[in-house]
Amino acid sequence: MSPEINIYYVPGERIDRKKWEHCISNAPNERIYAHSYYLDHMAAHWDAPVLGDYEAVMPLTWNRKYGLYYLYQPAFTASLGVFGNLSASGLTEAFLSAIPAKFRLAEIALNPANHFSSFPPYAAGCNNYVLDLNRPYTELAAGYRENVRRNIKKSRQLHCECKKNIPLDSIVELSRAAMGPLTNVKQEDYIHFTRLFNLLSAQNQAVTYGVYTPAGELVASCVYFFCGKRAYYILVGNHPNGKTLGASHYLIDCFIRDYAETDLLLDFEGSDIRNLAFFYGSFGASVETYPFIRINRLPFWLRWMK
Repeated sequence: MSPEINIYYVPGERIDRKKWEHCISNAPNERIYAHSYYLDHMAAHWDAPVLGDYEAVMPLTWNRKYGLYYLYQPAFTASLGVFGNLSASGLTEAFLSAIPAKFRLAEIALNPANHFSSFPPYAAGCNNYVLDLNRPYTELAAGYRENVRRNIKKSRQLHCECKKNIPLDSIVELSRAAMGPLTNVKQEDYIHFTRLFNLLSAQNQAVTYGVYTPAGELVASCVYFFCGKRAYYILVGNHPNGKTLGASHYLIDCFIRDYAETDLLLDFEGSDIRNLAFFYGSFGASVETYPFIRINRLPFWLRWMK
C-alpha cells in the first residue's frame, strides 16, 4: 500500500455526515447498512477509520460490557466493512490495522468487495444470495426450481392472497414469535427497526408484503428496504401454518413479479444455514461471498468464553 495513504480514526460525533453520505452513496459497493441514518438507528455506537478526505471509510459498530470495548454486528445489519474507493492494494488490511487496540473483541462482517492479499486466519468466508431482477418475469420464473413453482401453485389454488403495504406490527409480531428463541435480537432492536422503517417508508425506500389465508390469517410476511440498486429482504415473519401452504415461496414470487425488469438486485441477506441457502438458491439466486472477522484480544480469564 502506498505510504502517502492516510487512514485516521474519527469518533462518531466528529464524523462529517455530508462527506460520509457522499462516500457511501458513490461507492461501487454501496450498502444500506453503511449509511449514517442506518447506523444511527441500529448501532449502539459507531466510529470509523477514514481514508484521506473520506475517499474510503469503515463504520465500526461498538459497545461496552464489563468495562471492555468490543465490535459487533448490529441487528438487521448483514454486512459492513470498507466502502468507497478500494483501488489501493492492501486497503482492507490497512483499515483493519487502524482499529484501535481498545477494542478487545471483534466479530464483524465485511462486504464482498473487501479482499485480502492473503486470507488471514481470523477471517472466514460467508455466503449471501442475490438475484438480478433486470429480466422479464417469465425468464426469472423459469429459473425457479420445481419445488418453488409447485408451492406457488399450491398457494394460489388454496386461494391465499398476497398483499402489499401490510402493517409492520403484524410482521414484527410474527418475526419475534418465530425467531425470538433462536437469535439475539432484542425488543429494543425491533423498536429501533420500526423507527428506521418509518423513516425509509416516508422516503419510498421501504415496503411490506404479506400472504393471507382465505380466513384472513397472516402466514408469511416480510419487509423490503431499497437503497441504490438493491432491494433487501430484511425482516421476515412467518407463521408455522404457512409451511404447508407454500406461503413463503408465494410471498417472494409476488415481489419478483412486481419488480421484474427493474434495475434492482434482490439481496436475500444470507445464508450459511443449509436449509435457508437451498431456499434462496431455489429462486435462481447466485452466491455472493464476503468475509467475517473474529479477533479476540480479551484477557485470558475471559477469552475461553469466546
